[in-house]
Amino acid sequence: MRIFVVIATIGRAELVCRTIDFLAEQSRPADGIVVSSVTPQDVAGVDQARGAPEVLFGEKGLCRQRNRALDALQDRADVIVFFDDDFIPAPDYLANVEALFRVNPKLVGITGDLLADGVLRGGYSIEEARAIIAGREHTCPPAITERHELYGCNMAIRVSAADGLRFDENLPLYGWQEDVDFTNRLGRRGRMIAASSVTGVHLGVSGGRTSGKRLGYSQVANIIYLKRKGTMRADFGNRMMSKNLFANALRSVKPEPLVDRRGRLLGNVLAVADCLRGRVDPRKILEM
Repeated sequence: MRIFVVIATIGRAELVCRTIDFLAEQSRPADGIVVSSVTPQDVAGVDQARGAPEVLFGEKGLCRQRNRALDALQDRADVIVFFDDDFIPAPDYLANVEALFRVNPKLVGITGDLLADGVLRGGYSIEEARAIIAGREHTCPPAITERHELYGCNMAIRVSAADGLRFDENLPLYGWQEDVDFTNRLGRRGRMIAASSVTGVHLGVSGGRTSGKRLGYSQVANIIYLKRKGTMRADFGNRMMSKNLFANALRSVKPEPLVDRRGRLLGNVLAVADCLRGRVDPRKILEM
């Protein structure tokens, strides 16, 4: 089984170099590492990283960058593992992905059970992530949960099941909820799971990300777009949109450090106004 790791990145060269270096610690090495980026400055030093990563260049946008990798690996990989550039996998991540795919021929996608997600607390350092992974408890047998969608910061897909599928490039830049859209379509072709044996830490670090205003617009516009497209469950989307609107409004009074709550709230309001006028479109963030 040929397993390739794909990392899309922009503006975080030092971080992605360290992330790639950690992949050399996998008990089951990747058969290849592909870094999809935009400019040489975005991947400065990657050529010196362990694992001899292959670098692809092209237009900016998470969906476009991941699609370039899918195109490049279509006939070379049996499994593609997508990692965010700030995800630190446990050393047995790839070995356990391979084992699950081998014993479950109808399995088309796997996402890991995160040990910790820095998005929820303002970020973790790499040193904190390594300590969390070292202290994890192993469950035997591993817990398996059926999933409707996979979490894009760490997800593995069976390439044969994803034939003809691509990430939706109408979700520009950070491509908010692109993982839900893609894996909802993938899940129509087989079984998808989360597994406790497949795990790691999402650092959730800031930098190289979308502005608060743009993200706030996406928090509304992308959900409406995907609900209309039929790739996001209405109850799931409505809960997420309501939660984000409430959180941005409440916390804009006293925003957390490094979180542009007021920008997000403004983006929310603009998207709701566009929705009422029948003009909401995820691509409008390109004009902001």
